This record gives sequence, C-alpha cells and structure tokens, in this order.
Amino acid sequence: MSPTTHTYSIPSFESERLLLRPFQQSDFEAMAHFFADPVSQFYGGPCSREDAWRKMAVYAGHWLLHGYGPWALEEKVSGQFVGLSGPWFPEGWPEPEITWALLPEHHGKGYATEAARRALQAAYEYCGWTTAISVVATGNVASRAVAERLGAQLEATMPFRGGEGWRFRHLSPAMLR
Repeated sequence: MSPTTHTYSIPSFESERLLLRPFQQSDFEAMAHFFADPVSQFYGGPCSREDAWRKMAVYAGHWLLHGYGPWALEEKVSGQFVGLSGPWFPEGWPEPEITWALLPEHHGKGYATEAARRALQAAYEYCGWTTAISVVATGNVASRAVAERLGAQLEATMPFRGGEGWRFRHLSPAMLR
C-alpha cells in the first residue's frame, strides 16, 4: 500500500521583524531546547525531547483540526526560529485564545508583543474571530506585560495547568481599527 499524501495550506504572515509561518521539522531542535528549559513551565514543560516533539506536532496538527493554529516565529534577518504565536483553542479551553512563547534567548526584544499583535490581527481577519482571550499563568509576569501591551484587559482568574491563570480579553476588531 502506498502512502497517501495530504496537503493543507497554512498561510504565513509577516510583522516588522518576524515571519509567522507553518512549523517545519527543522524547528524541532529549538523546540526541544525550549521545552528542556525551566522557562517552559508556563507552557507545559519542562519535558523530554519526545514530549517536546509531541507538543510541536500538536501545534502543527491544530491547523488540520481547526483550520487555524499557532505559527512558528522566524526572525526575518537571521532566519532563526525564535518561538511560536497564534490562534489556539484546544479541547477543554474556555474559548479561542492568542498564545505566544519565545525561546529564552529571545526574551526582551519585543518579539512576543509583535508576534501576538500580528496573530490577533490574523485571527480577526483570516479566521473571522470577533473576540479572543489570552490565558497567562499567574507567575508569568512577562506574558502578563505582553497582554497588557496589546491592550487586553484582565477579566478573571481561572484554573490553569494545575495552578491559576489570568484570563485577559483582547480588544475587539472594531476597537483595533
């Protein structure tokens, strides 16, 4: 029996310094590095290489199941993988959200805010969303600052990965215009 080839078109988007593109197998080493680092505690890590591969496959597979999902973030100048951001709505989640995560060596450059802003715009324009949240672990002050820079308002706390998270509501498409 010959393997069946499936194709699925995942759009790419650009921001000033980043390309938001589909995940590639070549992103795996950076993802494994991220999920081995303690900073990944806010994203379901730290974990083994095998589990890091599964997490990357979930991000890519989210596109097939929902027609949208997180993108790999590539620095335009260097072509280097720097993290992920995009629409996210896994099973059990309260509603669609915009997620983001950066490799530790790329923190402090404004990439998370830039990527999440472009991902939010794409969710509204490409996916037709009319609202979005972001859930941030209460210990993740850097991600809270990203949500606030995006203009999102703290709405509530909620259970999150065995602890507690802040649920932020993003500005609507009309408010962003």
